[in-house]
Amino acid sequence: MQNNHTYYVYIMTNRNRKVLYVGITNSLGRRVYEHEKGMIKGFTKKYNCHYLVYYELFNDIDLAINREKQIKKWRRDKKDALIRSKNATFESLNDKVRFW
Repeated sequence: MQNNHTYYVYIMTNRNRKVLYVGITNSLGRRVYEHEKGMIKGFTKKYNCHYLVYYELFNDIDLAINREKQIKKWRRDKKDALIRSKNATFESLNDKVRFW
């Protein structure tokens, strides 16, 4: 039996781009909406991380979990370089994934 799920490792930030949050989800559009609206208690709500600036796609949950853990261990400069490799200006990608 083949598993056709999609998983996303993503990075959210706040308005002044000072804080980064790395997470994982199987529905990026829904999850970004939840972060935007402050529906999830915890780090992203406390630090107003409402802006999606980076994401990666995976078809294997284990690979996605490992990637999330890897990125979370990185220093800030390495995370910034990863984001800039796909999104040089840290533009909010919320509108691009809102209706997924």
